[in-house]
Amino acid sequence: MSLIIGIDVGGSTTKIVGVKEELGKRTIIAPQHVRANDPITATYGAFGKFTDENELDISDITKVMMTGVGSSYIKKNLYGLASERIKEFDGIGKGGLYLSGLDEALVVSMGTGTALVHARRGDKMRYLGGTGVGGGSLVGLAKLLVGAENIEHIAEFAEGGNLENVDLRIKDITSPDALEALSRDLTASNFGNVSEMASKSDISLGILNMVFETVAMVSLFAARSVGVRDIVLTGNVTQLELCRRKFEELNGMGYGVRFIIPEHSRFATVIGTALCGLDGVGGAP
Repeated sequence: MSLIIGIDVGGSTTKIVGVKEELGKRTIIAPQHVRANDPITATYGAFGKFTDENELDISDITKVMMTGVGSSYIKKNLYGLASERIKEFDGIGKGGLYLSGLDEALVVSMGTGTALVHARRGDKMRYLGGTGVGGGSLVGLAKLLVGAENIEHIAEFAEGGNLENVDLRIKDITSPDALEALSRDLTASNFGNVSEMASKSDISLGILNMVFETVAMVSLFAARSVGVRDIVLTGNVTQLELCRRKFEELNGMGYGVRFIIPEHSRFATVIGTALCGLDGVGGAP
């Protein structure tokens, strides 16, 4: 049996997971996260919490695989275990394919910003670029505009919001018989129709909608550029029910792509990082 621990050391959140391979079958073990500003504290804290809660001994673990912006601070093997750092884009792509069960897809990591990876099973992961619009944008704008401190608060505020009090829609600027090829509910301008009566709920929903639509359009163009239809969405932001509803709505608008949010999407990168240890993917420079 091989048991690989994957650790994704982010700026404020560190994620950890175990991947076990036995008789050719792979099993995901207890993905979880911890919050800490110091990457070394977060890494050792996550490892200790994970092994304690899952009753694991050091001798049970084959290797530790690490990625993320904070992983470069870990200069030595973790508790004497063979430890390796990989490129984050390999973790993103491999995790997205594993969770979706696909052989090829555009994998989108919606973290603080948004990264786009063209992933194909058995091939190198190809980073296509990204956008600075992501979870960090949500938190920053919501803090400025409605006083929300985190993504969960933004989502709570947004429930019951009305986009008609914030966004300009196609139907607001065209006659009923115009632009037959486009849905009249499409956004013409995010925050282009802000009402003086707009509430915290309306504004919060507008922020979420702007970020989701921006990520959707960037992903759509990237998918078309590499000739793939399936777009797998991963990262912390995908845990929001409003995110899932928005991308389900976009699936019905005839763009010719399919947005997918798989189970454990929040942990896709760290799962992919652990899988790299099983598949022998090389370390980061």
